[in-house]
Amino acid sequence: MSKKKPQSNSSTIALNKKARHEYFLEEKFEAGISLQGWEVKSIREGKVNIRDSYVIMKNGEAFLLGAEIQPLTQASSHVYCEPDRSRKLLLKKKELDKLIGASEREGFAVVATAMYWKQCWVKLECYLAKGKKSHDKRDTIKERDWQRQKSRILKHSAR
Repeated sequence: MSKKKPQSNSSTIALNKKARHEYFLEEKFEAGISLQGWEVKSIREGKVNIRDSYVIMKNGEAFLLGAEIQPLTQASSHVYCEPDRSRKLLLKKKELDKLIGASEREGFAVVATAMYWKQCWVKLECYLAKGKKSHDKRDTIKERDWQRQKSRILKHSAR
């Protein structure tokens, strides 16, 4: 008899909630990540943070910067674990061309919003994004508060 680990229902590893507040998210891309063995083990333990991460384009390739994967304490002593190294993103050529063109010519940024499991692979959800001004952020907050208040009013009037 083999004992299996209990599976969690959610395949989400890490979220960047701040990205929706800071940027207008335009177009979604899904990218694989080139990881080392200790990084995958650490991700399985949930020791990852993508809050301040972003994607840069260099030499026709995409790299994830700012993502922090904490090394495990029981990691091998002969492996040097660098928690905040840049990690190569695995994208199709057509997607890379689109991201490079938009980020260089049109002033878009490429922002990482989520990291999740897709079968046995770690995937990164990233968006082409435009930065919000402070008045745009205030409008978003007002709209969210109004939607919350409206749902409360409808809920109480239905009783």
